[in-house]
Amino acid sequence: MQDLAQSVQKLLGDLDALLVAHFYQKDEIIALAQITGDSLELARRASASPQNLIVFCGVGFMGESVKILAPQKEVIMPKLACCSMARMIDSSYFDQSMQMLQRLGIHDVLPITYINSSAGVKAKVGAMGGLVCTSANASKIFDYAQKKGQKIFFLPDRCLGMNLARAHNLKSALLGLDSPEQILRADVICYNGFCAVHQLFKPSDVAFFREKYPDILVVVHPECDPSVVELADFVGSTSQIIQFVRSLPLEQKVAVGTEFNLVKRLRAQNTYVLSSTLPECPTMNETTLGDLFEVLKAYKNHRAYNRIEVDTEVAKWAKVALDRMLELS
Repeated sequence: MQDLAQSVQKLLGDLDALLVAHFYQKDEIIALAQITGDSLELARRASASPQNLIVFCGVGFMGESVKILAPQKEVIMPKLACCSMARMIDSSYFDQSMQMLQRLGIHDVLPITYINSSAGVKAKVGAMGGLVCTSANASKIFDYAQKKGQKIFFLPDRCLGMNLARAHNLKSALLGLDSPEQILRADVICYNGFCAVHQLFKPSDVAFFREKYPDILVVVHPECDPSVVELADFVGSTSQIIQFVRSLPLEQKVAVGTEFNLVKRLRAQNTYVLSSTLPECPTMNETTLGDLFEVLKAYKNHRAYNRIEVDTEVAKWAKVALDRMLELS
């Protein structure tokens, strides 16, 4: 393993490549990455870096975000892993959702897509005057959206949308599940997508830890179900969770409801995973050190694969949606 890691480091140096990795990646990948972070931080820093070759360890929409923001760069991924949430909506499903709203007489809509979506979906949102958000900046994006005076169509994560609506004292409804009357009354209409990992956390898990450790703090990601979020002491994005947990005294017990690879790296003491089931993201865990070595070796030998490419027109409108978010962030 050590020899392989050294080989990867040498290839990165030979190619003058920037290795970036999402917080949910395996330890062996995180140990070698020059930049680690959440979706927005990685997209910003990778697109602004001096290196022309970006090696992205994460899931597909993240590599696309870098390519959209910096089309002149080469972006390759050791694995073309795809976020299951992002796969729950594509351009055609977006169009069908718009048609459903129009049949209900809802025409004045501001779409907001979570960054966990494809370039094609981001482009549709951008062309409609909408924008992207992350879990870290979603509250700011909602502040902006409320001032627009339009109904919000939030996609694809129903939990994040519903949690944001509740935090902003807005009514929410689920498209395709709730009644037409509920949808018409709602300020925020949510697409019915979700994160399979964050769905593992249940109110019973919170109750278990509170009974076992009366002074414990419960920290969760806003992709968790609203029933869990309502019971938590702190709710935040990946980067916000890291900052909050690391600011606590080591003797403070904390149960964290997010992806396992991140939780196990947070602190050595008094940090628990808020689930009896291992909350490990399968697609984030597809990328191995061997995959990283192979993609770099192939690139050096002029046999590049897993290049990220985005259609020019799609990239144009997706960038509009991303730029609107960045201006507000």
